[in-house]
Amino acid sequence: MAKYNKLQVLEAMSVTGMIPVFYHSNAKIATNVVKACYAGGVRVFEFTNRGEFAHEIFAELSKFVDKECSGLILGIGSIIDASSASMYIQSGANFIVGPLFNPDIAKVANRRLIPYIPGCGSVSEIGFAQEAGCDLCKVFPGDALGPHFVKGLKAPMPWSLLMVTGGVNTDEANLKAWFDAGVTCVGIGSNLFPKDAIASEDWKEITGICMKTLNIINKVRR
Repeated sequence: MAKYNKLQVLEAMSVTGMIPVFYHSNAKIATNVVKACYAGGVRVFEFTNRGEFAHEIFAELSKFVDKECSGLILGIGSIIDASSASMYIQSGANFIVGPLFNPDIAKVANRRLIPYIPGCGSVSEIGFAQEAGCDLCKVFPGDALGPHFVKGLKAPMPWSLLMVTGGVNTDEANLKAWFDAGVTCVGIGSNLFPKDAIASEDWKEITGICMKTLNIINKVRR
């Protein structure tokens, strides 16, 4: 069951500015990655619904976070249908992220008072999502749309809260471009989790990358 309310989740996303996006089929690796991110200052984490039995991995991860990572807000990504959203909420998801906007997911999330962050690729999609109660919308795919899309949208719709995923890396110039354009936060995947670090179980490297990236975000937001 969700542990944090909607306002707490959105505030944490806004304050930290970064949400790691990660999936692994091995529960032990997943828990070690989450713990490494937590040690690096991460307080919001998105596990993605990418593989078979991902819900079982998530359930273990949710229990681990409750015991070992006080204050970490765990959510689920890559959700495209309402039944999956319901299942993950029952397993402790505090927010739902998707690659597309599905009004049926918005109904489930609103009923449980947790954020639904749909992927939107146009101004109209974001407008429809906002009408359905989505306070924060995901600009996706970010690499195709670019910071100019965010800046252009914010001009007539300055109230919009936007997270971008895809096309975001840990370089200062990249992060500065997105935050200067007006995003509320960014979702970062593989750039936080080098394959060699995962393979060698070098969790300290992941902690260091998270810490460095959060410091850069704080710098470019000033």
